[in-house]
Amino acid sequence: MRVFVTGATGALGQHLVPGLVAVGHEVTATTRTPGKAAQLRQAGAQPVVLDGLEREAVIAAVCAASPEVIVHEMTALAGLSNLRNPDKAFAATNELRTRGTDNLLAAAAAAGTRRVIAQSYAGAEPDKRPGPLKTEADPRDLRSIRSAVQGPAAIMYVDKTVPAEAPEGIVLRYGGFYGPGASDFLLDMLRKRRVPVIGGGTGVWSFIEITDAAAATLTAVEGGTPGIYNIVDDDPAPVSEWLPYLAQIAGAKPPLRIPAWLGRLLAGEFVVAQMTTSRGYSNEKARKELGWEPRYSSWREGFRAWVSG
Repeated sequence: MRVFVTGATGALGQHLVPGLVAVGHEVTATTRTPGKAAQLRQAGAQPVVLDGLEREAVIAAVCAASPEVIVHEMTALAGLSNLRNPDKAFAATNELRTRGTDNLLAAAAAAGTRRVIAQSYAGAEPDKRPGPLKTEADPRDLRSIRSAVQGPAAIMYVDKTVPAEAPEGIVLRYGGFYGPGASDFLLDMLRKRRVPVIGGGTGVWSFIEITDAAAATLTAVEGGTPGIYNIVDDDPAPVSEWLPYLAQIAGAKPPLRIPAWLGRLLAGEFVVAQMTTSRGYSNEKARKELGWEPRYSSWREGFRAWVSG
């Protein structure tokens, strides 16, 4: 098929594009950075330098490619480490998830593209209280945090708009990325003892190894019922369990442990909520209805492969 991938030089795109090409798809891939076009060409794609917020340019590029599938992976997440003010940190990504999504949906309509696949999120969130794993049917019941309003709204916008407006709209809610080319900054911060366990670390996080996320996306390109899918591994775990484990295999000292009140002063309310009340996600629907399963069923073996690689 003809597949149009946006954000193709990001953490996921750098694995997705070669995977699509390897199984015979004709890929048009976008980047905002002219210097990265050669990287996409080398991977076997037709590169396009494109800003996802420039509506007419997006429509023109999609119509020129005439794709059967559009994959929306546009974010601006590289290098983020300070989350005291999430809305400021994620401002560019929030705009890509709202205006950028609208632009791609308009382009899909103009080009007659039925299947649109968009990236969403199923990682650590400021849930109001601990509880069972969240499914696709559960509403996002998040704590109201003054500095984190726009981010959750942008994620929910993707979740609602893509299935409603694309004839075959699919939303893939990825867990926390790790693996080749993803989240290396976390290892650096752990080795500097700059990631403490806050408030007991009772928050449950869901992860997905980056090549597993790319494989799930390829599965959605080639089939699957339209709708929302949680793309996470089988082993959601509290921060108090996974963070010391990652520090150990990364050769770092055990993470510091600090109370929630100090965490609020140092890292802000959003991070404290992630560390203490996040509930984690279930991948049961993706396994049953999308026909996908992760190669790394647990972050335990996935972290080991990541660090040793």
